[in-house]
Amino acid sequence: MNWKREKAPSTHISAGLEAAAAVAGILLLAAALLANQGWWDRHFLPLFFFSHEKYVLGERLARLAAAAVGLSLIFLLRPIVGRVTSRMSVGEIATGLLRIALAIGLALAATEGMMGHKFAFAAAETQPGEEPPRQPDARLGWVFVPAHDGKTTAGEREIAYSTDRLGYRVPNRDTPVDVNLPSLVFTGESIIAGYGLNWDETIPAQTGAALNTQSAAIAVFGYANDQAYLRLQSELPRFHRPLAVISLFIPSLFARNLGDDRPHLGPGLGWKPAVHRLWVSALFRFLVPYHGEAEIEQGIQTTRAELLATAALARRHGAISLVVDPQFGSETPAERMLRRRILEEPGIDYVRVKLDPSWHLKGDLHPDPRAAHAIAMAIASRLKAELGVDLAGGTPPFNGAYDDAAAN
Repeated sequence: MNWKREKAPSTHISAGLEAAAAVAGILLLAAALLANQGWWDRHFLPLFFFSHEKYVLGERLARLAAAAVGLSLIFLLRPIVGRVTSRMSVGEIATGLLRIALAIGLALAATEGMMGHKFAFAAAETQPGEEPPRQPDARLGWVFVPAHDGKTTAGEREIAYSTDRLGYRVPNRDTPVDVNLPSLVFTGESIIAGYGLNWDETIPAQTGAALNTQSAAIAVFGYANDQAYLRLQSELPRFHRPLAVISLFIPSLFARNLGDDRPHLGPGLGWKPAVHRLWVSALFRFLVPYHGEAEIEQGIQTTRAELLATAALARRHGAISLVVDPQFGSETPAERMLRRRILEEPGIDYVRVKLDPSWHLKGDLHPDPRAAHAIAMAIASRLKAELGVDLAGGTPPFNGAYDDAAAN
């Protein structure tokens, strides 16, 4: 009788642990069945640096993994837990659970400490040894180091990067942007700044050459639309004769606009400081980029407001505003929805450029010189009529200097 009284509580606990394992397994199975493509499209936004085909494959593998783990919990782990814990006392079960919790806690603490020494705070802030180097900025998060010349290798080519005293990308730091000249002002991120491209291959340089007008590339690698707008706010007043402001919106980069691990703009375009999280939490958010529908809707509204504010700022300085939307390959339903909601519904003036899917850097999805040329010519053609200028010698063809074999 005493033995039954001692063992009865552990039997209840054993049954409870079995039930917990079964419930967890059932939930994972349900998630695998219910998380169809429509659900993924609503909560996992398209990513520029990850092709749609790989993204869909990743989604399917995640569903298969959830189903496999769910079945393992129900048919393998649950009976094992039941058999093992049924032979243990209440104290032994409690001690075992405590040890598991302690092990998990120590592992997370160790991971936190390791990541704290190896990872930058914002994922897009900087990469060690990357050209051009970036430095912290309290309002924008980061900017290019000014007055710098550097070289690196991208796509098996040597690429030179230079910035002038204002941190604008230029052919070399001895040829700075002249703010007194009529200028096309380009704001944005690495596509506009010309990642993996020499200066004369970049979108600003090719557009300026086509229109025989100075281009000022104030874009900075890693920027979201709010940072690009804030950068324009601080830099556009320097220019005495800005002719046009060209910015960029790509639906597959929209997820970057939802980031708050850097200075950012909230509802009403109010500036907000970076949100500091544990490194483990930040890594989890990076690896599992789930977004609720309310968060995505707020991001759509804020991005629309930023692009409208960009156009209004350009007009106040006597310039026209144009948004460029490059599209590699076919457009996914999620990308189409974002383009319609953010660009078309509010009537933002934009030019969409369809590009050959192969026109990207080797081992990287940034535009290669051919894609940059196509984008630049689309911008130049749109600006030609609005600015009342002639293309410099017509629309210049791509000169073929780019090594196509090395690119792909």
